[in-house]
Amino acid sequence: MKSIRGVAYAALLIGFAQIVFGAIVRITGSGMGCGDHWPDCYGSFTPVHGAPSLLVEISHRYGAAALSIAIIALVVIAYRQRSQPGVSGPGGALRPALLALLLVVVAAIFGAVTVKLSLDTIVVVTHLAIAMGLLAVLVVVVVRAGGFGARSIPARYHRTARSGRAAAGITFLALLFGALTANTPGAAVACQGFPWCKSVAISGSPLEIQVTHRIIAFLLLGHLIGIALGVRRRGETRAVRLAAWSSLSLVVLQVVVAAAMVELHLPAALRSLHQAIGAAVWIGVVTLTALATGGAATSDIERIVYESPSRGEFATPEGVST
Repeated sequence: MKSIRGVAYAALLIGFAQIVFGAIVRITGSGMGCGDHWPDCYGSFTPVHGAPSLLVEISHRYGAAALSIAIIALVVIAYRQRSQPGVSGPGGALRPALLALLLVVVAAIFGAVTVKLSLDTIVVVTHLAIAMGLLAVLVVVVVRAGGFGARSIPARYHRTARSGRAAAGITFLALLFGALTANTPGAAVACQGFPWCKSVAISGSPLEIQVTHRIIAFLLLGHLIGIALGVRRRGETRAVRLAAWSSLSLVVLQVVVAAAMVELHLPAALRSLHQAIGAAVWIGVVTLTALATGGAATSDIERIVYESPSRGEFATPEGVST
């Protein structure tokens, strides 16, 4: 299980970097750096010239290849260890690993479609949605393999799990509307000022998209405040509390960055940071939900220790030999 967890962490890190770098591709206008060629770049898999747009785009493709290799390795390792407890079955790591492999293939296909359709907005947003789905599945693999403190979870936290699913839904909507705001002409500058519009540069759909994105973001902030206070009040496991408060802290930071981005008229650095924090919020919220749902699979011995009314203060799974 340790090897599965290590490769899953690596794949998640590469996936996060890919989403951040994808934002850099968009912000620098490098999406067509290889023309309409895919998967090659003007007939070659190495740079044919030193144009910045080409170098940025082809580097993004190299990252996609690295992510694919990491996920293939994850599936192979999980399949070879399928007979071990916690790997196969409904709560094991193998099934989400297989789903991650499917999603990375679908993401690659949509990457090709994005290039062939010259960065159509709906296709770009769909591509991001698939990438976020892939990140979520990788988080589940990590948690089921015992990562993010999952082995310290004694049981399912029903209230937090329900709240976490709602937070994941709100976060996903915020990400989609953020992508629409970034890729719809005029939407990013339609509403001048923060948190409300001091002036309107463009009305109609661009304005509606950006305002909706802001409303969803503030709904998420309020919802995560409630979750963070709730898990602390109920005394839930440290891993769950950490995930809740980390997610809340990231959303607060995201609001601050969004305010600076709008007031400073969308500098490229802040736009990239905004995308990166958004992806981090998604990882945090999905981690919270996965942990509250039950964490890693535990052995029968660990379950007995947890359920025993006479267990000592220090009788945690980390101290149980499996």
